[in-house]
Amino acid sequence: MPSRYDRRAFLRSTALVGALGAAGCVRSPAQSTDDGPTETETEPPTETPTDAPTETDPETTGPEETTEDDAEEAEPQTEPLAADGSSTVYPIVNEAAAYWNANRPASDREYWPHAEYGIDTDRNYADYWANRYGFEPTGESSEPAFPAVVGLSHSERGLEGLTDGRFDIGNASASVESELQNRASYGNFTDHVVAVDGIPIVVSQEIADAGVTSITGEQLRDLYRGRIENWQELGGPDREVEVLGRAEGSGSRTAFVTALLGDPAAETTVDDRYEQAQQLATAVERSDSALAYLALAFADMEGVTPITLEWEGTTYAYGENLGARGYPLSRDLHCYTWDGTSPKEAAFLNSILSEFGQDKFVAGNNYVALPDDRLQTQRDRLPDRT
Repeated sequence: MPSRYDRRAFLRSTALVGALGAAGCVRSPAQSTDDGPTETETEPPTETPTDAPTETDPETTGPEETTEDDAEEAEPQTEPLAADGSSTVYPIVNEAAAYWNANRPASDREYWPHAEYGIDTDRNYADYWANRYGFEPTGESSEPAFPAVVGLSHSERGLEGLTDGRFDIGNASASVESELQNRASYGNFTDHVVAVDGIPIVVSQEIADAGVTSITGEQLRDLYRGRIENWQELGGPDREVEVLGRAEGSGSRTAFVTALLGDPAAETTVDDRYEQAQQLATAVERSDSALAYLALAFADMEGVTPITLEWEGTTYAYGENLGARGYPLSRDLHCYTWDGTSPKEAAFLNSILSEFGQDKFVAGNNYVALPDDRLQTQRDRLPDRT
């Protein structure tokens, strides 16, 4: 019976994974809408992963021309690392992929300041991390040992794609146990926590300017249960509240509803739901009466104003203590692998779990870096280096 790595190589070679860019390769899901631009700097949307050919195998014309043996031979060096899922985790993993694919030399200290992090190397960026897991360095910019392809969808899609071999890494902003509740077993999922997010409550700029700068936990529950409908009830203008949220399958919705109502399957009353965090942030910016919950990476968009949350006697404010363990809307951000962690997956994840990765990809995207003890725990979950 072929190993899981053989199976994935075969699946990717027969159901093509997606177009690659020079850096930060991106795949957009077919269900994405035109609700608004993403905040991360990416290339224009491409076709779905199953429709777009990879640049690493331009001669592929169909499933009948690729054998499982061929895929197994190609996998170690040419098959891309494929990640997909949560739009909340996307900024972290996408920027990590951009750095990986650029593979800048050690002499480029602005891009790859290894000495500042106690790393003594003359290898290019991706070469350094890949070589620690046995991959041969290329020594060439924009030519890593294997490219990284990052898709943008939502947690449920990323986790489901992980189980059927379409993705190496399933990005999720809620735990797999709460996101895929009907599974009989979760034993094959390997959880890698890469960051912490403290979900801020945000309102449209006009609502904040009108005086709504704070909300209580009970008021927030009433808003999402449809019991408060006008901003006047919260000290704001005589205007209907436009309550916005994320769509089913979103890890952010799962985490928010679980924290607020105690049940990830609880029903909420919202005016509109959005597949991706980027779309939701844009909707808040375009509205004059919206309230929503967002990931930290999108809370500082123009026209989007975080407000304080009073919860059980404690005030939680954006930019101050949303990463605190006691904040009820704090949650871990996950990169799941399947049935252990391969050298390819480990090399890439190790770059995110490095001090440089936590500074650049996590804190640099407004998320909370893992404290030292948790960071070491996550590193210890990776397989031993060669």
